[in-house]
Amino acid sequence: MAIISVRIPQLGEGLQEARLVGMLKQAGEKVKRDEPIYQMETDKAVMDVESPYDGILTEWLAKPDDILAIGAEVAYMEVEGDVQEMTVHGAPKHAAPVAGTDDTQSTPTPRNTNIPPKTRAYAKEKGLTEDQLAKLASGGSKLMPADIDAFLANAGGSTTSTYAEAPVEPKQRLMASRLARGAQLVVPGTMSMAVSWTSIDHLRSRYKASGGEFSPSAFTMFAFAVAHALRDFPIFRSTLIGDDTLRTYKHVQLGIAVSLPGDQLVLAVIPDADKLTWREFADTAKERIELARTGKDQANEAVTISLTNMQSFGLRDAVPVVVPPAVATLFLGATYNGLAPDSVDLQLQRTANMALTFDHRVLNGVGAAEFLNAIKKKVEAISTLIDGGIG
Repeated sequence: MAIISVRIPQLGEGLQEARLVGMLKQAGEKVKRDEPIYQMETDKAVMDVESPYDGILTEWLAKPDDILAIGAEVAYMEVEGDVQEMTVHGAPKHAAPVAGTDDTQSTPTPRNTNIPPKTRAYAKEKGLTEDQLAKLASGGSKLMPADIDAFLANAGGSTTSTYAEAPVEPKQRLMASRLARGAQLVVPGTMSMAVSWTSIDHLRSRYKASGGEFSPSAFTMFAFAVAHALRDFPIFRSTLIGDDTLRTYKHVQLGIAVSLPGDQLVLAVIPDADKLTWREFADTAKERIELARTGKDQANEAVTISLTNMQSFGLRDAVPVVVPPAVATLFLGATYNGLAPDSVDLQLQRTANMALTFDHRVLNGVGAAEFLNAIKKKVEAISTLIDGGIG
């Protein structure tokens, strides 16, 4: 039996890297050649990747959401028979040269042939490529995380007198990959609408005055209104598969953008948000947002709409970006004193602007406008939606 590396295949002309979406097989499982073992996302699509061999999957070398270069190792397999390339924990063993060829032409072994899995994982966190990793100098027989720290401290910021270079943070590389895919696939349309914030302000004040431990934010109330509106708009619970198949999910996996220090962005997800009671929704939202603030990105293929809240930054308006497979992103702006639209006399009311960007390949302007109006009605009647507020 031989241990071989499973590598990211060339998934399309000109592609440099891909995102690992998820594993379809676990370590220790037997797999057959051409059987799907994991999913990758490129700037064009999400696809199943098949095993190149019959054997046993012994170890995964990457985790979901890792951005991997084409040709990078993703797993180890134990196989029978002759293979062209075999590795044991990263050390390539090249097959014997074919008769009549010059064995001096074989590919040279990289300098670092003993790289422990924990070092590879650490290198990926720091944004180093496999090529960079193979060229690093080690302080001992094995390349250790301390060697990577030394490289980054001394030379990893490849500097000149006029500029400095450093690896892009993995989370930003992941976001860039998703945005690049969206720019190629999505046909965006954007529309905005003002909504009265008075009812949410009143209910928020009542929670504060009650002095109880349960004191949800105004944004959580807004998100709950959105989740309820989504019950009646299955098109916003849908995603386009290829060019001709519409997949509609039974329930809402509601995404919420969460910012991290260093201008990084991850996604919190409230599972089955439309099924939850108000208290369940508020508690789950708090838990998931706190998890996201630890750096855990919860994005998955079933998230069809995401919310982005910029109220604390004083922004009234923006044009959000749709990241497929989602079909929409909803922006919420800062509150301000706006004119009440239905008053005969000029009256001010607390107002917030919503901006919805949607994928025009999936739905059209009328459907998007109806959805915004449904959210508006639920926000402006939030106390009724929450069954009497704090009751």
